[in-house]
Amino acid sequence: MTRAAKHGALLLLGALLLAAAVRVSFGPIADGGSLRMAFGVPSIESIQLRGSAVIGAALLGAALALAGLSLQALLRNPLAEPFVLGISSGAGFGVALVLAAAYALALPAVRFGGEAGGAVVGAATTLALVMWLGRARAGHDPTRLILAGVIVGSIFASATMLVEQMVPHGLRGDLMSWMAGRLPEIPEPQMLSFLAVLVVVAGGLLFLRSRALDVACLSDDEAITSGVELRRLRVELFFLSGILAAAAVAYAGPIGFIGLVAPHAARRLVGASHRALVPASAIAGAALLVFADCVRQFIDVGTGRLPIGVVTALAGGPAFLWLLRRGRWTA
Repeated sequence: MTRAAKHGALLLLGALLLAAAVRVSFGPIADGGSLRMAFGVPSIESIQLRGSAVIGAALLGAALALAGLSLQALLRNPLAEPFVLGISSGAGFGVALVLAAAYALALPAVRFGGEAGGAVVGAATTLALVMWLGRARAGHDPTRLILAGVIVGSIFASATMLVEQMVPHGLRGDLMSWMAGRLPEIPEPQMLSFLAVLVVVAGGLLFLRSRALDVACLSDDEAITSGVELRRLRVELFFLSGILAAAAVAYAGPIGFIGLVAPHAARRLVGASHRALVPASAIAGAALLVFADCVRQFIDVGTGRLPIGVVTALAGGPAFLWLLRRGRWTA
């Protein structure tokens, strides 16, 4: 790692620590029978409560960033993210079906695999469809994969809205709230442990394959000449990004643009080498989502704080358009 890359990584780490410190030090306090937001020295209980939320947001952001980085290497497109291939939409549809079936049969959602099970099945179904539709004679073509992902994702997104219209109003509100992206204030320890293991394993696998990822960003002929089994690598990246996206959707619902913005920000700071880009993207994703969680603490829309997915969309959408317009990225 070059000196510039080290400085960039330290800058990202500092941003993450700063965002975490602000989030832990900020929250609602009682004021004359009502709640208001304020900074202050938090109590031990507040640190434990807000700290678990910070850890969850950081792990979620890292998972989304690694998923986005995998897809960007797979498609040779720095504007790719889980939503592009429909993975998030498919996982969201799986969760919606589980919740609707549990409500209709008056059974606990865990009997149907729970939200995590629905997300995994939905993501796996989407992956299988996109892989099948995106396959050409010479293997999986990046352009065909993008087109197939956009179409399949749109179908699953519409199917999710159909499920919302068919369920009672009480469940419809829960589904709509979940589809907007809900970051748990008190995460389940088991889910945090699962996310932590997944991020470490996925990050480790991508780091070990960093040279192959660098070569995969070249043309097919150059990659094959360099000794990289491109077809096998693409399958690995496809399923790895699918698992990461499914876990993220199961944890907090569909959250967009972190998988796009985080790898791009890391690429600008540490360069295009995946040896530095993999850990830097994970840190950038964690920092961005923790920062977004800080921002939403200030925004109360009358029914509670703004969903995290709305914050990331409002910030990430313009960022996507700016990148698309300017074309200023390092492939």
